Amino acid sequence: MYSQQAQQIGYDVTNTSGQGANTSIPAEVQGLNWGAFFLGWIWSAFNGGGALWIIVGLFFSPIDRIFLLFKGNEISWKNKQWESVEAFKATQRKWVIAGLVIIVVAVVIGVLGSVIGAAAGTAANS
Repeated sequence: MYSQQAQQIGYDVTNTSGQGANTSIPAEVQGLNWGAFFLGWIWSAFNGGGALWIIVGLFFSPIDRIFLLFKGNEISWKNKQWESVEAFKATQRKWVIAGLVIIVVAVVIGVLGSVIGAAAGTAANS
């Protein structure tokens, strides 16, 4: 009865997101989550990772990142309600882009800092 009513108003009854630990994961959602890998505890805070993953990410970052790379999609799908698989994938794609942008900016700042520091050191020695 509920399924028929939900379908009549346009709700996707096959969407199992946000239904907890025993939720089935669609094949389209399974796979690596690079956004979770790049952004760790920040990603966890916004994707249903819960307090445990935020704390683990703050103190055990490499372990957390590797785990989230492999299990991030599953964690997010099980713990957060998503409109559809497509909406889920689009959001996770944005997390990957954000993570890559942050890494590129950090590398550029690091390289510039090294170059400027080396130039300043050379100028001070001459």
